[in-house]
This record gives sequence, C-alpha cells and structure tokens, in this order.
Amino acid sequence: MNWDYAQPVAIRFGKGRATEVNDVAASMGLHNGLLVTTPSFVRNGQAQRLVDASNGMLTTVFSQFSPNPDVTEVDACATAIKANGCEFVVALGGGSAMDLAKAAASICMVDESIAQYHGTGKTLPGEHLPLIALPTTAGTGSEVTCVSVLTNRALGKKAPIVSDGFYPSVAIVDPELTYSVPPYVTACTGMDVLSQAIEGFWSKGHQPICDACALHAAKLVFQYLLIAAAHHDDEATYIEAREKMCEASIIAGLAFTLPKTTSSHACSFPLTNLYGIPHGEACALTLDYFARINQDAQGGRVQEFARALGFANASAMADAIYKFKASLGLRTDLRDLSLGDEQIAELVRISRHPNLYNNPVEISDDMLDAMYRSLAGIG
Repeated sequence: MNWDYAQPVAIRFGKGRATEVNDVAASMGLHNGLLVTTPSFVRNGQAQRLVDASNGMLTTVFSQFSPNPDVTEVDACATAIKANGCEFVVALGGGSAMDLAKAAASICMVDESIAQYHGTGKTLPGEHLPLIALPTTAGTGSEVTCVSVLTNRALGKKAPIVSDGFYPSVAIVDPELTYSVPPYVTACTGMDVLSQAIEGFWSKGHQPICDACALHAAKLVFQYLLIAAAHHDDEATYIEAREKMCEASIIAGLAFTLPKTTSSHACSFPLTNLYGIPHGEACALTLDYFARINQDAQGGRVQEFARALGFANASAMADAIYKFKASLGLRTDLRDLSLGDEQIAELVRISRHPNLYNNPVEISDDMLDAMYRSLAGIG
C-alpha cells in the first residue's frame, strides 16, 4: 500500500489561546488584517474583543454573509480585503466563516470572481494571503482543511472547491469559544465530526495516519457529544465535554482532508440546498444507512472500525448512530417533507456528487432511490 501524508497547518490548542492572534501575525511580519466573522459575533461583542486583543493588527471586520456563503459574498469580502490593503485574514466562526475566508483570501489576489472556480474544474492560482483560523464550533474541521464549500444561489448549486491555497497558516483552537453554542447547533456540528471521521476511514483514499485520526475522533464523539449538547449543572463535566469535542473536531479534520468524504456528504448537499437541513444533520441522516451498505467492503475494515469503537459489529454501530441522532433531537427521516416521486428523483440526481464516487461500494441510482423512499416513508 502506497500512501502520502502532509498537514501544513500549525495548530495551537487550548483554553484562552484566542488572544494569540496578534503573536501569530507578528511572527509572520504582518500588521494589517481583516477579520471575517458572523453578524452574531459582531452583536455579542466577541468580534470587538478579538479586535481589541489584536493591538491594532485587525483593522477591518467583514460580517455580511449568510450561512452556506454565496459566491457573491466571497467576492465582496475579497473587495474589502483589497480596498483596505489587508495583509492577512482571520476567520472567527464555524464552517461558513472559514469557507468564506479561505476563498476570499485566495481570490483577492486575482481580478476574478470565485464563481469562475466553483464547480467548474478550473484550478485556483496558488498565491493567497495568510489565514489564521479560530473555530467557534466543534464541527467542520475546516481550520485544518484545504476545502471551501460555497453556494451559488443564482444557479442553485452548492459544492466544495479544493485548493492547497485554502489551508490556514495557523489554526487556534480555543474551546472557550464554543461554550455558548446552542445545543441544537452543537448536535449538528458534532454529527458532522462523526460523519467526517467515519467517511474518512472508509473512503477509497484511506491511509493509516488518517485511519488512526478517524478512530480517535469517532470515539470522542460517541463519548462526549451528548454531554456537550445538553445543559448540565456540573460545569466541570460540561467544560471537559466541550474541550473533547473540539479535540474530536480538529482530529476528524485531519482524518478526512486527504481521503475526502464520501456518500453521506454527497447526499447532504441536496438535502441542504433543497430543504434547508443543516449540513451536519443532513450528513447524519444517511450515515447509518451507508454504514450498513459499506460494512463488508474493503475486506471488512468497517467491521474492524466498529469493533474498535466497542460495538459488536458495523450493524450495531449503525443502530447506535440512529439512536444517537434521536437522543440529540435530530431528524431521523424525511416524512415531514411529504416528498413525492418527482422530489425523490431530484434528490437521487443531485446526490451524484463527486464525493459519492469515494465510497468503497458503488452506489447506484436504485440504491439512492430506495434510501430516500425509506426516509420519506414511501412504500
């Protein structure tokens, strides 16, 4: 088995380390940065606290973008970077902030729209501004990946762009930034972590280092997500769970970056685009289904993975994933959408995303049709 591994992102992990942004920037000789963050962090003062802690290094704040950021919003951020002469970018937030910041830090270097690279196969130029990533959710792992998932609402398209220029220079993972994340968001992002880990393991591109990361991350999710997503009187237990989920998130990011995600992520895109189901919840919706499909692939590797997690076999792991979703209050079916034949056919068609072809078992349209019909409660 031949394989390669590389991870260019420097990682700083620990409570209270968000204030190290200015030290990181100074070490790279940078002085004028743009902060990409969500409107909610502007409203609650977190953005201003980070600006204040930067000792004047963060001079501009960009927050006018939506969840599942649009290509036009990336272009607007790139324009702000150029207009203010910014030398680096800081991303404070979840996957949406990271995705937008990665793309903007690259596209600002050329006189083009990011839309020209979105789902077109055109390769982005390698030049980019340095990016410092501060995740505020334990979910996407985007702080250590070279992927930016964007939406083109004018074309009804959501798809990832992959570029080595999207790797952040430094990821600062401060669990304190996740303490106030609501339970539902915690559950959704936590299930994204689990999906990334499991899919990275069974991906056709799997390799030993990523396999080890996948197992470690999945173990942490099964152990700590329910605690992190609940309100607890025991503050120490809650804080530990938050920290462990941050650990799981970044380790899962390492687990799937090179192998890439597979079937559940491929199916998540139409579920999010068409029906607004949050990304992590959409991934989790089909994860147990594909665990059963893949259980005996690759010489039984998924069975070994399930046993290493403490389950009797992959089928038992699939059962546990289903129960896990229910316990977290996440959807386990699509019955409320009252889908018909036309909607099912559309889901099948759009699910034929490139990630689907990373799955170790070839997924046919008939298999997708049967899965979606079962989820929709159609005979």
